[in-house]
Amino acid sequence: MKFQGQCAVEEKLEFHASAIAGTEEVLCDELRELGLPSVRFNRGGIPFRGSWQDGWRACLQSRIAQRIHVLLARFPAPSPAMLYTGVQSVAWARHLTPKQTFSVNAICRGSQLTHEGATALKVKDAIVDQLRATQGLRPNVSEDPDVRVFLYLGNDKAALYLDMSGEPLHKRGYRRETGEAPLRETLAAALLRMAGWDRKTRLLDPLCGSGTIAIEAALWAANVAPGLTRERFGFERWASFGDAEAQALREMKGQLRGARAGQTPRIIAADSDATVLAKAQLNARAAGVKLAFREQSVLDLQGDDQPALIVTNPPYGVRLETEPLFPRKVMAAFCRLHGWRVALLAGAPAYAQEMSPRPRLRVELLNGDLPCEFLLYDIP
Repeated sequence: MKFQGQCAVEEKLEFHASAIAGTEEVLCDELRELGLPSVRFNRGGIPFRGSWQDGWRACLQSRIAQRIHVLLARFPAPSPAMLYTGVQSVAWARHLTPKQTFSVNAICRGSQLTHEGATALKVKDAIVDQLRATQGLRPNVSEDPDVRVFLYLGNDKAALYLDMSGEPLHKRGYRRETGEAPLRETLAAALLRMAGWDRKTRLLDPLCGSGTIAIEAALWAANVAPGLTRERFGFERWASFGDAEAQALREMKGQLRGARAGQTPRIIAADSDATVLAKAQLNARAAGVKLAFREQSVLDLQGDDQPALIVTNPPYGVRLETEPLFPRKVMAAFCRLHGWRVALLAGAPAYAQEMSPRPRLRVELLNGDLPCEFLLYDIP
């Protein structure tokens, strides 16, 4: 999709889209599908190049990225003094003035500077000292900052970024209610793409909880940009984001709203708990999507003549207590669905152990801090 309106300054910049471990491949596919320039595959996150508007578009349209960072500088930093000098080489007043607040986070890997807190403090001092010297005043640090600075220090080489997202991108803004173990929206979107859903086939989540997988499916099928439900992004709070940029962003959002698809496939959110199902209905209304809701146990599933795709996140027994035989019963129910495709995020090895056919795809993932597996089956 091409967008009208131009940012005040069209620069060629380098961006980094961070990803949940294990979802990098589908994030790379998504960013390429969105037409973002120079997308490259990389573990831990996906780099791409482009203009400021390409960075905005990634924030608005990516369903899988956790955050979008824009690169400010790269420089060697084997010592505190060289780190300080490198940070001061950036013209900070462009994005950050004494009227705004900021924060600094650092990650250190394989470098002489190992203490991430002390490293972040050195970056903060360099920024504050520059602005105090040039403008007479310094910005304050805040837990809800206008400008978020991120430093990655690997093998004594520093990469300095600004976080364009602000709040993490999984916070779409539509979720009013959550269950006991909510699934991140970005991970739900990644599961759908990993399952190979074509946005036409009937889709069912029989353990829907607060409805995240079904809602993300409906938004994707309707071509609704996930960032449109957000109040604002981090880059809108920067000093460099003025009236011209605000107008260009409004135009971009308007074109994205106009791209909404008409007809969508049947998407069913089912759960045996009526209270949980009510939460899913509330969240779907807030997201502006229509789903079919069904109060039904996953153990009562029956196949029919129209094969469908199941994408679900069954309880693991870590955050949600389940009976020991529950995985066996669930997988037995799935085995009855001849000709269907089943994708699940399994947080317990029992799910894979209880299914006789081998999964056609098996990927290790993290759901928050819980190691999980994505399992994809074609039921014969």
